[in-house]
Amino acid sequence: MPRPARQLECDHGQRRRTIVESLLTDVFHGQIQAGQHLVTQELADRFGVSHTPIREALITLAGIGVIDLQPNRGAIVRRVSARDVREICQVRKALECEATRTACGRIDRPILQGLAEDLKRLTSPTSRTGARFITKAREVDSRLHDLIAGSCGNTFLANELNRLKILFRTFRDVSWEHDSERQDYHRLTEESHEHLAIVDALLAENRTESARAMSRHIRSGIRHWCKALPASTTNPQTK
Repeated sequence: MPRPARQLECDHGQRRRTIVESLLTDVFHGQIQAGQHLVTQELADRFGVSHTPIREALITLAGIGVIDLQPNRGAIVRRVSARDVREICQVRKALECEATRTACGRIDRPILQGLAEDLKRLTSPTSRTGARFITKAREVDSRLHDLIAGSCGNTFLANELNRLKILFRTFRDVSWEHDSERQDYHRLTEESHEHLAIVDALLAENRTESARAMSRHIRSGIRHWCKALPASTTNPQTK
């Protein structure tokens, strides 16, 4: 079952974002099933908000392809298949590789060096378990990808990455939760090495290698994202 209602005490934009993240997590955990109707009043009661942020959240979810907004039927959850995950990753790869290439040479070296040090600590054997490891890995992952998007010099590209990052990060968090439940931190360590390769290439101001490192990073995550989705979500009889 989806998580219980709670009053969201934050500003309007953050309320919408929190609702989107919560609903995405429920979908990818299988707590909200494909084909299920999302009723505005029920969601408003659950989150303790008015209908306005709920409608805005549903529009956001429709924009990233997780629900369909149909006339006279409202919001219906789409089935997410392994093919959908691969297609999402293809889009992500195209956007983030270009952002990485154009951000190369634009980022202050001390910022990159700080990221490199954090990533080296994450790859240390003594750092590879527990909630603090996951929290730090999540923070560094978000910081690196946000830094690249914000430094790419292309406002439209940065805005598109910002629009889609809720989807990307929900996939990430669900897959990491899947691994942590099994006490398997291999993927998080693997990602830290991939991130470090990106940062090293950015420090060397090598545009080609930085984009290649980003491409390898995104490709390697596809199987982890797919395996973390519940079987009811990835039923091959899609859409």
